[in-house]
Amino acid sequence: MLRFGSVSFTNTTRSFVPERIIRFYSTSTVNDVVIIGGGPGGYVAAIKAGQLGMKTTCVESRGALGGTCLNVGCIPSKALLHTSYLYEQTKKYMPHHGILMDNVRVDIPTMMKAKSDAVKNLTGGIEFLFKKNKVTYEKGHGKILSPDKVEVTRSDGTKAVIQTKNIVIATGSEPISLPGLAIDEETVISSTGALTLKKVPNHLVLIGGGVIGLEMGSVWQRLGAKVTVVEFLPDIAAGADKEVAKAFQSALTKQGFKFILESKVLSAKKEGQNYKVLIEAVKGGAQSTLEADVILVAIGRRPVTTNLGLDNIGLQTNKRGFIEVDAHRKTKVNGVWAIGDVIPGPMLAHKAEEEGIAVIEEIASPGSGHVNYEAIPSVIYTHPEVAWVGKTEEQLKEAGVKYNKGKFPFAANSRAKTNDDTEGFIKFLSDATTDRVLGCHMIGANVGELIAEATLAIEYGASSEDIARTCHAHPTLSEAVKEAAMATYNLPIHS
Repeated sequence: MLRFGSVSFTNTTRSFVPERIIRFYSTSTVNDVVIIGGGPGGYVAAIKAGQLGMKTTCVESRGALGGTCLNVGCIPSKALLHTSYLYEQTKKYMPHHGILMDNVRVDIPTMMKAKSDAVKNLTGGIEFLFKKNKVTYEKGHGKILSPDKVEVTRSDGTKAVIQTKNIVIATGSEPISLPGLAIDEETVISSTGALTLKKVPNHLVLIGGGVIGLEMGSVWQRLGAKVTVVEFLPDIAAGADKEVAKAFQSALTKQGFKFILESKVLSAKKEGQNYKVLIEAVKGGAQSTLEADVILVAIGRRPVTTNLGLDNIGLQTNKRGFIEVDAHRKTKVNGVWAIGDVIPGPMLAHKAEEEGIAVIEEIASPGSGHVNYEAIPSVIYTHPEVAWVGKTEEQLKEAGVKYNKGKFPFAANSRAKTNDDTEGFIKFLSDATTDRVLGCHMIGANVGELIAEATLAIEYGASSEDIARTCHAHPTLSEAVKEAAMATYNLPIHS
């Protein structure tokens, strides 16, 4: 029984297993585990396996560790978001604070080099950690021959067969394309091409109002592009709380984004240097045309399982292409496991990392691997940032759960005022009877960092009162978390 503030809970979600129990040392020439894929899930699993004394091999075909996230996803996109934010701050907002500069301009090649340097340093760091933990790194394509054999086709054409007791599939995901719209990564681009544009577009049409598209759209909008978002759904940021999503759309609209919701792209015809993009409304079928020089297709991602050898072991994907697993990430084939974007659930790097650790602990000591899927945060790294964890209001209403809601605006936070960055709010949702935190939703500056406190609260079954009665440093943005929690179980002080 755990006691938090005035509320007691029995924590049934966690299993604590001392690492000394599950650590062992392998003396076999056969691998204890072969991990196919060196992304956030795969490389973390490999390092954890090495730490536990397992004979481990990680197979990665990209030629660089870190997967999509590090090479063409999370890391390079955040580098560009940061650089473009600095540019926008310098040009538009610093004069208000008495910092004056003339002839502020963008040097795209230098910006791209800084992004590439960050990626290179981090991928090299993972290779160092592999060596430190005695993980064998095979650069090549991995294919499952049987539950205990993996074939590696190296970049030079040579092949090797690795024998193993366990196989972990961690091959990640790839962008989904639109039929009839060929991606060339120059003028019709995926998120990958959005990271390497050689100049700022005049008009960027963004197909899809999800996390990836809005982040990349923000980069180029800050640098001077006109951005129009075409989204099939009635709201942007699918998965976010509706109240937050609407505030987010309003914030981006003020920045210059244009949104065409409940619409779909029928075709894009190139005329000279530009495209004529034909759009149709979902309701009523009214059609309109946009002219753009760059089209960014960001309608989602799909699991990568091509030429993986699943048929060799009788393993099939579901209708959406995912590999089905049980609660311990085990497939129906004994000794074969899967984690990350290839299994159902949010396609998030940190979710894959947690699964990578859990699956190795499960292999080492059955029953010890654990991931609490109720405590997986999501973040959109625009400005303002958007972050959430746990249940949305819509989910609680649909489930018939009675809840309390508390909100606190950054406009009433002293640090936000001194930073001249007061847009947004924090919202807590707690159980009406127990006060246990069920969800937390944020929009504002640096909420991608602040969400960790709410995630920890959900992980350990805390109440909103527990957070409200915890001393927070002044003046900090984190005080808004405290005040929102106060608003949930009682009344805030500063609003």
